[in-house]
Amino acid sequence: MKLLADAKANTKTNKTEKSVDKVRMKTLSMFPNDEICPARWIADCADDCLTYSGLAQVYSSVNQARQRKTDWYMTDRAGFLQQLRRELSNFDKLCKKQSVKGVLRLNVLSDIAWESHGIPQEFPDLTFYDYTKLARRLGRTPINYDLMFSYSSAPKYQSQARIALQTDAPITVVFRGGLPTHFMGRDVYDGDKSDLDNLGQRGKIIGLRVKGNEAKKSKSPFIVDSNLIAIGG
Repeated sequence: MKLLADAKANTKTNKTEKSVDKVRMKTLSMFPNDEICPARWIADCADDCLTYSGLAQVYSSVNQARQRKTDWYMTDRAGFLQQLRRELSNFDKLCKKQSVKGVLRLNVLSDIAWESHGIPQEFPDLTFYDYTKLARRLGRTPINYDLMFSYSSAPKYQSQARIALQTDAPITVVFRGGLPTHFMGRDVYDGDKSDLDNLGQRGKIIGLRVKGNEAKKSKSPFIVDSNLIAIGG
């Protein structure tokens, strides 16, 4: 089973790849569960997860393929990681041959600490990045693995948010009603252009506009209504 997909398989990564010259991207999309996305219930984002967005809304085969990858990871982790290493090695060689920067987002729909498996460490010439809801991971990844913290206003998740605010890691927030200038005492940066650009916005809020008609109506704490933010953020 092939694990990695080209950037075009995901709207945001496709946009990111096109935003920078001489960059080639690969992604890994798995179907989330409580082990590979452990904070999804305290962040109250499980029901509004992007699992059923994009092509997954049209083709059931998309999530079936994601589920097969998750099942492999859960039942034969050694085999899964061996295959991942094989694909990363081939990707690394291809990027060097083409003189491009190789970029990986391995947690499109999951939150696996790949650093605990030694994956980024084994491929120092590749660049890895992800969104995470696990604040303890911030500042503890290898130099070639950057993280952005994913915010939710869910009450049980606020301890995670407070830890994240003590770091200078970019914090991504989905806003309804346009982007404010400030939130939680930080400047808000327009994050809808490129993830690679967002990674460099240390100490800032990465503002993402809510997408899709259903999401715009959602009451999920994962979405912040900018019209209800007090002046001064």
